[in-house]
Amino acid sequence: MTLADRWLLPEGVDEALPEQAAKIEHLRRTLLNLHESWGYHLVIPPLLEYLDSLLIGAGSDLEIETFKVIDQLSGRLMGVRADFTSQVSRIDAHCLKGEGVQRLSYCGSVLRTMPAGLDGTRSPIQLGAELYGHGGLESDIEVLSLMLETLFSAGLSNLVLDLSHVNIVRGVLAACDLTDDQESKLLELYNAKDLPELDAFVKNLDVAQEQSEWLVLLPRLCGGVEVLKTAVQGLGGISQSIDDAMALLTNVSTVVARRYPSIGLHFDLSDLVSYSYHTGLLFAAYVPGHGNAIARGGRYNNIGQVFGRSRPATGFSTDIKALVALANIDVAAPKTVLSPVCESDDLWLKVNALRAQGYRVIEALDDGCVDAIDFTLVFVDDAWQLVSAEQ
Repeated sequence: MTLADRWLLPEGVDEALPEQAAKIEHLRRTLLNLHESWGYHLVIPPLLEYLDSLLIGAGSDLEIETFKVIDQLSGRLMGVRADFTSQVSRIDAHCLKGEGVQRLSYCGSVLRTMPAGLDGTRSPIQLGAELYGHGGLESDIEVLSLMLETLFSAGLSNLVLDLSHVNIVRGVLAACDLTDDQESKLLELYNAKDLPELDAFVKNLDVAQEQSEWLVLLPRLCGGVEVLKTAVQGLGGISQSIDDAMALLTNVSTVVARRYPSIGLHFDLSDLVSYSYHTGLLFAAYVPGHGNAIARGGRYNNIGQVFGRSRPATGFSTDIKALVALANIDVAAPKTVLSPVCESDDLWLKVNALRAQGYRVIEALDDGCVDAIDFTLVFVDDAWQLVSAEQ
């Protein structure tokens, strides 16, 4: 390794320099305060845990994203978290053990083996909220609304909300009595939106004509609110779970349209771009011109069962770094004071008093100063006083 190479960071791993770091921290505080005002309590899970606890119930897709290390104390395999959901679920199930509705929020760094999308990072600062103990439409709408308010508070606008439900795809596949390999191939084609190959693949399946029509219709159920009407006509009556899922999507979209009329609504009923632990409604927010979802969420009712306490749950997450990159966040810097080195008690007391009032006070350790100075602290008329730097 050359000297120049020692300055390089791994691909997909970045750092925040002072200006960006100030924006990240300002936004973090703003959003956590927002979540607190909705009744969500902050939790801070550890950065790494034993792997069998961190990944249990989370699905193979999250396991692939998780870095593994050996604990030098116990010899057991540990993982650096790639997502908070299983950790917060463990806290609700094992640590808090409340019987009623539990609202929790979090914010911290995660690390992933692969970036999310073409322009994604492997080291997001993930912020999110989780609601446990309620399985109805009301909690889905609460968490979805909090996600949108979070994005608004970050200064984003022109949002597009994408809605889907895992029971639609799963219900159709179950009704077609396919093998595991056939289902895996279909899901791959649905995610790729490769309609010609999908049509050819379904044509060669040994299924009834009606079932073939269901399978090729699914990825074409993509668009505005008219998609729901087409879905009811094409998929209605297959199973109660599919009918319930489409009814829930209709109800959610009606509430969102009423609360947030400026938001564009989009439906993709074959969209399963999410961790496999989700069990119901899925939602994602997009900003035009940005390929990756800026926030994602959904229902995941079964994840707490592996910790001995299965409760209904729903939540969302976003990346503060991505929000800062997309939003025009203006952080007002405090007024900066240049002070002589504190060699007297009077000066020391004056400097600390100014800092308590919100000033940023820098002691002049050398002749140069990299910061823009608003005031200097000078001894005038037997007292330390602020003098404008422009004088």
